[in-house]
Amino acid sequence: MRISLMSRASTRSGRLGRDARPLLLAVLMTALLSNPSAEARWPSAGEASAPVAPDVMSDQELDAGFRLLYELKFDQAREGFAEWQRKRPAEPLGPALEAASDLFEEFYLKGVLTSEFFIDDNRMLGGIKDKPDAELERQFASAVQRAQKLARARMATQPKDPDALFALTLIAGMQADDFFLIQKRQLDSMRSLRETERNAHILLAVAPDTDDAYLALGVANYVIGCLPAYKRAVLWMGGVHGDKTLGMQQVARAAASEHARYLRPFARLMLALAALREKDPDLARLQLQELTLEFPENPLFAKELAKITPVMTGVSSHDTP
Repeated sequence: MRISLMSRASTRSGRLGRDARPLLLAVLMTALLSNPSAEARWPSAGEASAPVAPDVMSDQELDAGFRLLYELKFDQAREGFAEWQRKRPAEPLGPALEAASDLFEEFYLKGVLTSEFFIDDNRMLGGIKDKPDAELERQFASAVQRAQKLARARMATQPKDPDALFALTLIAGMQADDFFLIQKRQLDSMRSLRETERNAHILLAVAPDTDDAYLALGVANYVIGCLPAYKRAVLWMGGVHGDKTLGMQQVARAAASEHARYLRPFARLMLALAALREKDPDLARLQLQELTLEFPENPLFAKELAKITPVMTGVSSHDTP
């Protein structure tokens, strides 16, 4: 009898534990997300100043580095960004771009930048199947820390510096992606997404033509908008709002804008993959055609363009209720 009672008590306890998980998640998310960092304070209307453009947004060396990145020549891109940094040791964008090359390479190796990954809810919202690449993760974390240190040191004396804000926006967005898709640390990812949104809005208030920032905003809105309703409700409690439609519009702005100097090709790829999720193959095909023409040495773009029709007629977890 004692064993039977204990068994029933244990069963009830387990059931209560499972039932309490959404509430526990809500408490954890609210506590985690309700503590914005000091450097990400929103500017008030009285603090508005004449718009400026980040100095780093017109650099031919960075153009060349990004081209190598989009051609999947990751080592060469890293070397180019590192050389650029050696000439400008106080510039936070250098290590931020080293981090970008590390993360982009890991995304490529893990199949994140494919239609199969994005259309499958279990993969897009659950992260990669295997373990993170330890060396790339180590390099990424090191570059992120160096970039943050330089950016925060500059903002201590120049709170509205557009170059530092641009670097911080990129860093927070990349960390959010790494946490969510590679490390599967969704709580940390949501915190980084919130920081991304704050930094991007501050950057755009200071430098309105920095349309690269709309990619970070759009991805944040779209990913959150794809989450199940109960998770979105929890995030609302923590001050994080997602909107798939707005996210698509923001990514589309970065994909089409000549002011998205460095991230426009990546925005096109993200727009194409999101379009496939939203059953819009024509939009996806247009973006991939442009990418294939611009980067003929990148096999990923050509493969994704060739796969559009079978992907759209196949069945995925996104099609199931």
